[in-house]
Amino acid sequence: MFIKTITIQGFKSYRDQVAVDPFSPGHNVVVGRNGSGKSNFFSAIRFVLSDQYTKMSREERQRLLHEGTSTTTTLSAYVEIVFDNSDGRFPTGRPELVLRRTIGLKKDEYSLDRKSASKSEVDQLLESAGFSKSNPYYIVPQGRITHLTNMNDRERLRLLKDVAGTEVYEQKRAESTRIMEDTDAKRDKIADLLSFIEDRLNELEEEKEELKEYQEKDRERRCLEYALHQRELDDVSAALDEVEGDRRADIHNSNEKRKEFNEREEEVQRYEEALTTAKHSLSTTQIALRQYESEMADLVRARTEIECVIADFTTAGEAGEQRRAEVSEELQALEERIEEASERLDALVAEVEERIVEERSAREALESTQSKLTVLFAKQGRSQQFANQAARDRYLNDEINALKAYEKDQQKRVDALRKDVESAKNQLAEVVERSEEQSRGENERRENLRRMGEEVTQLRANLDGMQEQRKELWREDGKLGQTVSNAKSEMESAERSLLGMMDKDTSNGLRAVRQIAKRLNLDGVYGPLYELFEVSDRYKTAVEVTAGNSLFHVVVDNDETVTKLLDVMNREKSGRVTFMPLNRLKSHTVNYPRANDALPMIQKLRFDREYVMAFEQVFGRTIICEDLQTAAQYTRSHNLNAVTVEGDRVDRKGSLTGGYHDVRRSRLDAVKTAKKWRQSFETDSSRHEEVKAGITKLEQEISRTMGQIQVIEAKRKQTLDGRGMLSAQLNWTAREEEGSKDRVNRLEASLEEAEGELRDTKSKRASYEEELRTPMRQTLTDEEVQQLEQLTRSAEEQKKALLEATQARTRASGERNRLEIELTESLRRRREELRGRLDQLEGDAGSGVLQAGEVELRNNELRNLVRSIEQLDVQVEENEKRVEELATEIASVAEKLERVQNEQLENTRAILRVQKNAERYLTKRQTLINRKEECNAAIRDLGVLPEEAFSKYMETPSGKIIKRLHKTNDGLKKFAHVNKKAFEQYNNFTKQRDELLGRREELDESAQKIQELIETLDQRKDEAIERTFKQVSRYFEEVFETLVPAGKGVLVMQKRIEGYVDEESEESGVAGREKSEIDNYTGVSIQVSFNSKDDEGQRIQQLSGGQKSLVALALVFAIQKCDPAPFYLFDEIDANLDAQYRTAVASMIHTLSANAQFVTTTFKAEMLAQADKFYGVFFDKQKVSSIKVIEKDEASDFVETAAQVGQL
Repeated sequence: MFIKTITIQGFKSYRDQVAVDPFSPGHNVVVGRNGSGKSNFFSAIRFVLSDQYTKMSREERQRLLHEGTSTTTTLSAYVEIVFDNSDGRFPTGRPELVLRRTIGLKKDEYSLDRKSASKSEVDQLLESAGFSKSNPYYIVPQGRITHLTNMNDRERLRLLKDVAGTEVYEQKRAESTRIMEDTDAKRDKIADLLSFIEDRLNELEEEKEELKEYQEKDRERRCLEYALHQRELDDVSAALDEVEGDRRADIHNSNEKRKEFNEREEEVQRYEEALTTAKHSLSTTQIALRQYESEMADLVRARTEIECVIADFTTAGEAGEQRRAEVSEELQALEERIEEASERLDALVAEVEERIVEERSAREALESTQSKLTVLFAKQGRSQQFANQAARDRYLNDEINALKAYEKDQQKRVDALRKDVESAKNQLAEVVERSEEQSRGENERRENLRRMGEEVTQLRANLDGMQEQRKELWREDGKLGQTVSNAKSEMESAERSLLGMMDKDTSNGLRAVRQIAKRLNLDGVYGPLYELFEVSDRYKTAVEVTAGNSLFHVVVDNDETVTKLLDVMNREKSGRVTFMPLNRLKSHTVNYPRANDALPMIQKLRFDREYVMAFEQVFGRTIICEDLQTAAQYTRSHNLNAVTVEGDRVDRKGSLTGGYHDVRRSRLDAVKTAKKWRQSFETDSSRHEEVKAGITKLEQEISRTMGQIQVIEAKRKQTLDGRGMLSAQLNWTAREEEGSKDRVNRLEASLEEAEGELRDTKSKRASYEEELRTPMRQTLTDEEVQQLEQLTRSAEEQKKALLEATQARTRASGERNRLEIELTESLRRRREELRGRLDQLEGDAGSGVLQAGEVELRNNELRNLVRSIEQLDVQVEENEKRVEELATEIASVAEKLERVQNEQLENTRAILRVQKNAERYLTKRQTLINRKEECNAAIRDLGVLPEEAFSKYMETPSGKIIKRLHKTNDGLKKFAHVNKKAFEQYNNFTKQRDELLGRREELDESAQKIQELIETLDQRKDEAIERTFKQVSRYFEEVFETLVPAGKGVLVMQKRIEGYVDEESEESGVAGREKSEIDNYTGVSIQVSFNSKDDEGQRIQQLSGGQKSLVALALVFAIQKCDPAPFYLFDEIDANLDAQYRTAVASMIHTLSANAQFVTTTFKAEMLAQADKFYGVFFDKQKVSSIKVIEKDEASDFVETAAQVGQL
């Protein structure tokens, strides 16, 4: 084990945290200038390990804190040493041990392995690792060597005693001596008490004989008094049994009466509930009857008004209807003619198109044939027209060129005409599309008028239905209003009754909990316990008795909810409530008896399993039994609470409660009633709100429907007003369509003519080009002649076909034009006139479709009113019959209720009589019980009776007993002065004497053992000193010989002259006890020789300073060998040594460092020669020290520089 690292912060000159690099387990040397902080470094280690810095004052702790030039104040400091514990010298089980000590102005703390520890724990740990308090020489600070050299022989002896551990022996001996003194004091006190007790026993011995005679007389007296008291006690017990029998008979009768009373009370409640229900039904039925009668009057009045309106509509609409019929009939006929003409016109248009195609084909065929004929005729006359072929070719080329130019012009004309035709067709398509769109608009207008009429009719029908439905809801609203009012009244009455069964604070608290939970929207508030379960009527009394006020405890999910509720309740001061947070309740396993006559109460409750912890808390340890005897039995055997069905309860702690329970004051019945009416109120209120919401919604729908009707009427009028402008647009578009069609026809004819000319020109040019390629002939070829003849015949036939096609096309076009004129100018114009007239008739008030729909609506409304009146007649009749039935039922129930109440009154009087008898029984019973207790008290006052007292006078008459008692009392009067406690006192003193004698024997034995311990301690101390002196003396010789090979050194024990006692012996108490051999030792002297092993040597006082330091070091090494430590700290121990001795000391340290760690400071080079690791201490301008590892050369330079500075 060795020091691994050291960390210092805030201690003396080490202001900042300084973590020293790991030390070598061998020899470590620390160098530094004077005042740099070397000694402070050693002080830091001693601060942690030694007892130098203990029980420090505030000022002493302040001096250990850093005080430099910095403005920052150091408030705390610590030194931490990390030990390598790989050898397990510290019994911690870890490879390292971290020991830290921290001080401040108000604190001084230790920690082991980062955990807080006490000073005693640290000391014990250090001693277990070999750091002995009796041998503090493993740390040698500056001045310790000088102190050793200046010691006299007596101080040197005291040093050896400390090394031997005599201080421990002296502490144990002093403690033993103190115990011996206490024992002697106790022995003296016991002797005094024994003397007093012996004197008192002699006095009591004389009083015993007189007391014995008195006791004989007193025994007789107690036997006589016991016989009298026991006889009276038997008489009182018999009277009690008789009274108890009478009381039980009356209780049995009372119970029967009460049972009848309870059953009859339930009957009364049933009759009262039936009477209340019947009265409520009667009130509701009467209200409904009044509503039906009022509604019938309204319906009859409405029926009369509608009949008058229908009559007015019928009279006013007959003329308009006739005119609309005439116009509609004419319009219908005209529509049919227009439809026929349109169909005929469509057929003619198709026929004209077909004829035009035929005519075009015939014309094109004829033109082709004529063109070929022309070419052949021209070719036939070429030989006569031209002298040679060259002239012909020039002519043909000129004609071809001219035809090409003409053909080009013709093509331009055809293209222009095609564009014009296309443009005209597009314009016609636009006009047709606009016409169709306007026609669709007209159709849509008419369709919209029809649809709007239907919508108005449908909306009016819906409006009538909704108004009828609203009336039904009004009737239901009236009924529900009465029902809700009645349910609320009953609920409030039941809740007042329930709240009356608890204190005011609890009732206010429950009310506040409901309000707060609703206000804060707390889902975890489940309600009072009584709302969370149900139980049959058979067990309700037992359950109520068991639960008590726990019925009003509020069950919540967790304590967080409780906190929220309590915060508001405390702030608003709203009552007091006990909460049951489910997360805080714990389940308990209960051992219920397995028997038919004991039922766990919790099994008779019906509740949600979510709340099982709450119900186990209240009912879990209770069982239901048939009678009190069974209940008491199970209470003793199973440690459970037991209750009977009637409510008598046996508590497991021993109490017994029971008696009469007024069923009219049953909390569970009140809870049941309140719950029933609350549910009724909530259900009816919910339905009432739904009806009100339905009425509101219907009124909104009615208003919306009426608004829709008004909007549609406005749109319809607007549509009718826009008919004239639309008709004008249709006429103009029709005329525009006819003009566009004419233009298209003209352009198409011109195009056809131009295309024909273009085809002729192309054909003619092709013939010229063909002729140009052939040689000029005088006549046509046979083939050409034959072709000329055939073409001539074909031309005649094609002319005839073209004529026929032209005539057919002309006829069809004429027919088409006639029909178009008739449709446009006559039929369609007339139709528009009729439509406008019909629209005008329909737009007039009181005419057309609207009036017919209005009349139909009124007729439907009339039919609905008649049907409603018939239904109301039935309802009125049924309600009148129901009123009569309810009145009869109320009278019958009231009669029965009165009869039962009279019987209940008689029963109550009988119960009161039984109660008065019971009170008399109780008074008499209490008197007898008092007499019985007095007899028992008198018997107890007699004390412990002799055996003969229970039989001696039991058969003797009371008169004789009284006479003999008087005689005995007279005889006892002469013993009035007798000490009646003489026997008791004698026995007590005898017992005390025996105890004191035993105690004295124990103290004598203890004193003997303490004396033996003191002698043993003295012997062991002497042996330790002898042993230590021999070891130190032997090691001193060895070490001195190692350091000074030519010399010799010995330790000499000096003894006292026989018969002489010095001052030190007197002070230490040696003179007051038997002296041992060690007590004759007066000191230890040192004799050394540095140059001879044979001469006697010199005493230490005769040596030089360097020699004295060497001798002191030899003594230190000898002491360390005697009690080795795991490591050693030497602070400049070689300062006063001569050079040759410094080398010897350094060599010895190097040898010893193989088995122990050495940390030394020095200014000499010899100590550096064989060291393992080197550290330099530095001091900056702010007076702050630091330490770090340096190389051996740096350490040597540092020492040499310091030596040179010292020489200067």
